[in-house]
Amino acid sequence: MKTKIIILCCIALISLWTGCSDSFLETKPKAALLTPSLRSYSGANALLTGAYALLDGWATTEGAYRSYQVGADNWVYGSVASDDAYKGTIAGDQPPISLIEQANISSDNIYFRGKWRGMYDGIARCNDLLQLLPQITENITDDQRTQLIAEARFLRGHYHFELKKMFNMVPYIDETIYNPNDLESTKVPNDEDIWPRIEEDLQAAYNALPATQRQRGRATKWAAAATLAKAYLFQEKYPEAKVLLDAIVASNQYQLVDRFHDNFRAVTNNNQESIFEVQYSVNDGAPGGENGNIGSTLNYPYGGGGVTTCCGFFQPSQNLVNAFKTDANGLPLLDDFNDEDVENDQGIEATAAFTPYAGTLDPRLDWTVGRRGIPYLDWGVHPGKTYVRDQSYAGPYSPKKHVMYRSDVGTYTFVGNPRLNANNYRMIRYAHVLLWLAEIAVRQADLETARDYVNQVRARAANPDGWVKNADGTPAANYVINEYTDPWTDADMALKAVQFEQRLEFAMEGHRRFDLVRWKIAEETLNAYYEVEGTKRAYLNGVRFVPNKHEYFPIPLQEILNTQVNGKATLEQNQNY
Repeated sequence: MKTKIIILCCIALISLWTGCSDSFLETKPKAALLTPSLRSYSGANALLTGAYALLDGWATTEGAYRSYQVGADNWVYGSVASDDAYKGTIAGDQPPISLIEQANISSDNIYFRGKWRGMYDGIARCNDLLQLLPQITENITDDQRTQLIAEARFLRGHYHFELKKMFNMVPYIDETIYNPNDLESTKVPNDEDIWPRIEEDLQAAYNALPATQRQRGRATKWAAAATLAKAYLFQEKYPEAKVLLDAIVASNQYQLVDRFHDNFRAVTNNNQESIFEVQYSVNDGAPGGENGNIGSTLNYPYGGGGVTTCCGFFQPSQNLVNAFKTDANGLPLLDDFNDEDVENDQGIEATAAFTPYAGTLDPRLDWTVGRRGIPYLDWGVHPGKTYVRDQSYAGPYSPKKHVMYRSDVGTYTFVGNPRLNANNYRMIRYAHVLLWLAEIAVRQADLETARDYVNQVRARAANPDGWVKNADGTPAANYVINEYTDPWTDADMALKAVQFEQRLEFAMEGHRRFDLVRWKIAEETLNAYYEVEGTKRAYLNGVRFVPNKHEYFPIPLQEILNTQVNGKATLEQNQNY
């Protein structure tokens, strides 16, 4: 996919170079080149492919670690910056992530600039296509033109949505603003709330896109509906979101897969639960396996002769592990889950005896977290310390959802580096729709409907066929999970239960911090987390979430400097930075 657009760009550059006279240095530079070779349906489709390619952030220009900054799963910004995960590895590796984890958040952090540039690169590619299409007058049908526009607007809405939830006050750049012949054209102020513009793009995509696509990974009507509904949820527009989510349910196109972990396997990519999925591929001719899940290439067990030897990042927090405890009735401990820790093997050598936690647990834990004594996919039993680079720094746990199976190696992994794999990232799945509907039902005082939606998700998790098993077929831990059987009558408890379920279902998938902010519970939740975790991880001691500041990350300093016109920046920094 990315190879095509790179080739086309090279052709464009060659045509420029060969057409220049000796006075080429006097020619006004252009920001982009849409040559005649692109003025066709195939050329427009190639530009659209390039716009999709930025979903995983690869090919941005910010530093040697650009892919880690812009990965589709937002593992740094949504998970490490929340109570779900530690940065992992050792203190001196990727210190910009450590600063984000410790709420030492500054505008010169290269990770923020990487995310910013990756999303605006994607937006620019969408605008390139939208500017090109009016120039194509032959060999394109009305239906083809309509679909290209709709997909470009979907992607443009998505990229702006990513920026909005990260930085809040950001400029909206469309094809009428962006002038490829004027490098100053995008220096526009960030003085307007862009939610209405995001809604316009996503609504246009919803109106025009087909319900299904022959090519997997392309946006559909329902991907646009779900993304628009999510945008409404971020604005607390619950009735508007409900209409779209109900339509997705009524379409009968999606359902929960029987086994929870089939949402995290390459062999079950694009299953019936997936509404919008970022596509990864390997061994496809792309150099260096770059179409694999390159944004997460650091996030694997560090050693131990098992999965990989690199790099030990993205380790689940003790707080997250504790959240999967259940009571005797198989229900989560909504208020006191973190009072006592699930036993772990921190400080215990792999050669020493260790008995895993015997208490009752939600089975989703062991598809989310790698922990000693429990099978780690098909790699054998997690050995503990030998899989972790520095237990004393970042704890004893390993990430799991994005990791390839041993049986994937060589087929769903890049031959030169198995950490580059084709296990797609499910950005929105049907479980999101059900739990978002549950959230809306609570807000609208329909508590029993909310309970039903939550129970649908819990019933899937309770399917014993989907539990982690020992080699002899027995459950790997004391899994006890059940549905909520008592009627919900307390709205506060119901909302807490829905929010807790969203954490359990989507843990380590990059959503957590953004959910906490939109629920307006980030300050209380994260400060409680820091207070306890500071006793376990010294670098979190004294860390605080600052209200009216940390809800959003700062506008990257370099981007503010880059917007200067006549010595005055057009971008303004977020409050209190």
